[in-house]
Amino acid sequence: MGTAAMTETSPRFKARITGVLYLLTILTGIFAQGFVSGRLVVDGDAAATATNILTHRGFFQLGFTVYLIEMACQIAITALFYDLLKPAGRSVSLVAAFLGLAGCVIKTFSRLFYIAPLLVLGGAHYLSVFIDVFAKLATSSANATFAFRLSSPFFTCQTVSVSLKSHD
Repeated sequence: MGTAAMTETSPRFKARITGVLYLLTILTGIFAQGFVSGRLVVDGDAAATATNILTHRGFFQLGFTVYLIEMACQIAITALFYDLLKPAGRSVSLVAAFLGLAGCVIKTFSRLFYIAPLLVLGGAHYLSVFIDVFAKLATSSANATFAFRLSSPFFTCQTVSVSLKSHD
């Protein structure tokens, strides 16, 4: 066995890592959206939501951190799929990677709106005029739903292209 063979990771191992990352993505999404946001966000009441965020600042920041871990896992999944499917067809693998990364960019950008109320409520007085707007926009379930709906077609197309290519 040469050193090149020893340093090359097997496709089966990469596929298992991808599966673990998928599971981690699902669990972190459920935790951040269902548990953290579900406990802090009061739909239709920006003042109560702002109070909850300030009262449970660390918990809110934990939710944001978990959202970022979710996105890091999704980016790693996209890179692994690209690497796994490259031998079967580089162009389809590249399209799947592009779609996956586009979905990641959209969801990551929407997560900036998640953390925005904490920045606004954190004491910068010149930003206080935006408290109501940010609290309604950033912490509403509508924002999370919008980001999910906006990024879902990209992730769906990525999954379909990966599925079709893996069955060739």
